Amino acid sequence: MVYKLLFVCLGNICRSPSAENIMNHLIEREGLSDRIVCDSAGTSSYHIGSPPDRRMAAAARKQGIELVGAARQFQRQDFEEFDLILAMDRDNYRDILSLDRQGKYADKVRLMCDFCTRHDLKEVPDPYYGGPAGFDRVIDLLMDACEGLLEFAMENFKE
Repeated sequence: MVYKLLFVCLGNICRSPSAENIMNHLIEREGLSDRIVCDSAGTSSYHIGSPPDRRMAAAARKQGIELVGAARQFQRQDFEEFDLILAMDRDNYRDILSLDRQGKYADKVRLMCDFCTRHDLKEVPDPYYGGPAGFDRVIDLLMDACEGLLEFAMENFKE
């Protein structure tokens, strides 16, 4: 069985592609690429087709992670396609659940920071309008959350 994770932020150019690529880095390091797959999406259509933000990519590169991918918008069928949908903040969380009119998939949607073990933030802040330090902070926060998420995935979704 393959466990599928979807990371979601607003535009899918900063936080969610960073989480996707960090998680893929950790998955590869653990030799789990055949068991856990990742994707990312945005709740808005602002940046469809765009690569990850260059400032976010620079912050990730400092940690040895290359950001790849192209922005796409979250679709209703993602509820069926993915086992766990990870929202970067409460607004994304609400926007995702607003597409689930029957409430069938609420148990699949979680906040990314729920998986942090070193940070106590409840949401991943959007660094888009800030300076370089904000991008570095988001990478550090997502590294923490992804490490916790990988542990969760390995404990809860064994073959």
